Amino acid sequence: MPSVIYAPAYRTYSFGDEHPFSPKRVDMMLDLLDALGHRVETVEPQPATREDILDVHADGYVRRVEELSGGAEVPDSKEYGLGTQDTPAFPGMDQAARWLVGGTLHGAHLISERGEKRVLQLGGGLHHARRSFASGFCIYNDLAIAINRLTARGLKVVYIDIDVHHGDGVQEILYEDQRVMTVSLHESGQYLFPGTGAIRELGSGAGRGLKLNLPLEPFTEGRSYLEVFEQVLPAALRHFCPDVLVVQAGTDAHFDDPLGDLMLTTRDYEALFRRILEWADAHTGGRVLFTLGGGYSFRAAPRVWAILYLLMHDLPVVRDLPASWRKKWNGALDPEIPETFHDPDSSRPEIPNRYEISHRNRQVAERLLDLARPYWFPQ
Repeated sequence: MPSVIYAPAYRTYSFGDEHPFSPKRVDMMLDLLDALGHRVETVEPQPATREDILDVHADGYVRRVEELSGGAEVPDSKEYGLGTQDTPAFPGMDQAARWLVGGTLHGAHLISERGEKRVLQLGGGLHHARRSFASGFCIYNDLAIAINRLTARGLKVVYIDIDVHHGDGVQEILYEDQRVMTVSLHESGQYLFPGTGAIRELGSGAGRGLKLNLPLEPFTEGRSYLEVFEQVLPAALRHFCPDVLVVQAGTDAHFDDPLGDLMLTTRDYEALFRRILEWADAHTGGRVLFTLGGGYSFRAAPRVWAILYLLMHDLPVVRDLPASWRKKWNGALDPEIPETFHDPDSSRPEIPNRYEISHRNRQVAERLLDLARPYWFPQ
């Protein structure tokens, strides 16, 4: 039985009611599963310690987070990405962020020490945080901290990031690490925050050739996304032979998301999750740790993450959403949540130049493999 990690304290990681990174998304997901008759049994972690955080983040940065957390004035806070419009300071932010890190660390512990296979962390995925800089709603990088814990236990990790935004913080922190391969599929940084994630960002030193990026064209739909996913991931996994997969399962590549321009549907996400679980079974003995991440459509994110839960538990994805759940959460949503778990075909915008977009994405995947393979198979 997969372990599901969650603590009510996760709700304290909140930048305010108007901020897109809202804890309501997970509340909606849990409520949907309950309405479907699935009682979600969760494991509550402990918050990460200061020492855990310092495994990745600089002491000066952590001190500033702590000071802002207590309400102190920090004149140079913006030099550390703190107190900005994207990542505003709030009381208790240090402890709130430590809870999310603690959850992802506990997932790593369950896999490396308890021998568990499938683990779902209902939080975290804060992939933009860098050593001394908060960015993109991310204060502490739970993913890099947990991956370091796994590699310290002798496990090789493939990190897969399907958030619409490049996983820049994880890549930067682990750029030279030969024990970790990172693979990020994202809307091209030419068009979208954080502006990084080009195919030539391959890592450095012993990690050269192990940091892979697939920058995709705006308006990429699921068929093209899945095509390049299959073009790159199997070859990378065969080469690297990982012991565990760590997945940032952001939902903001969905067509309804307000902060990205990719066109995935809930069916595409189901296909992605099924494939990742198959790869875990084939390459890592089933060991896979999923975190959440971005995803700012209240109509899409709860459904996509509920699909992930159902697939991890080998449960069916039903056709219709419970009417009681839709009535409870529709509120001010316009348009309302659809009646079905999967997006109606009529709801997705038409993509007039889909064939050109697909062609460009295939070319990007081919160039990436051409650049990476000489480091995999040196002469």
